Amino acid sequence: MSIEIRDLRKAFGPKIVLSGVSLEVRDGETLAVIGSSGVGKSVLLKTIVGLLTPDAGTVVVDGREVRTLGREELYELRRRVGYVFQFAALFDSMTVFDNVAMGLRRMRLPPEQVADRVEEALDRVELLGYGDRLPAELSGGQRKRVGLARAVAFRPKYLLYDEPTTGLDPVTTTVIDTLIRKMSSDLGVTSVVITHDMTSAYRVAGRIAMLFEGRIRFIGTPDEIRAAADPVVRGFVEGRPDLMQGVA
Repeated sequence: MSIEIRDLRKAFGPKIVLSGVSLEVRDGETLAVIGSSGVGKSVLLKTIVGLLTPDAGTVVVDGREVRTLGREELYELRRRVGYVFQFAALFDSMTVFDNVAMGLRRMRLPPEQVADRVEEALDRVELLGYGDRLPAELSGGQRKRVGLARAVAFRPKYLLYDEPTTGLDPVTTTVIDTLIRKMSSDLGVTSVVITHDMTSAYRVAGRIAMLFEGRIRFIGTPDEIRAAADPVVRGFVEGRPDLMQGVA
């Protein structure tokens, strides 16, 4: 397994967010994690790269437990993991080129190598020629694609997507989903996609895991989740909250 999560627990004060999550992400697969807003999907994602420290449990990436890594080891892990933030997290005062190049420059790569990688990454997300633009000159979908370009510029082994289609129209959502599939096939990366959009989940993922009340409620292929008898799963997938009420 590429990523192994065992009995993960996380609370913020009295609010328990994760209460025993166990999950395995297979090498080369795209796994979607679904669930209602506020259920802890993004918290789960951030523990994988050490942006949040769990209260208990383990996260193991490539055989190394994330919580035990020193600062330099954690930096090395993050160079292997491309993180695509929900709202792209671009710096408004920097051009597209500089946004994508920022992390590469911190690695102290030669300027010509930085330029090559930035151009390659922008080409992958179909934004070649946009390097001189500012984020304010881009559409919401284009900003998200710049965020993806910044992640793939590191040539990562893993890609973590935090709600990559939130706030996008259906056409732009399809464009982003197509790029997620393209990154998987072209780069051979292992991907985790956090989403509440079932259409996207069906489109990009080989397996789908549902997070509910701090635990993984269900995991299976798109066909298996469509056929699930669990009323909680059916309620979410079909958009029927009445099925989820009062279910333990």
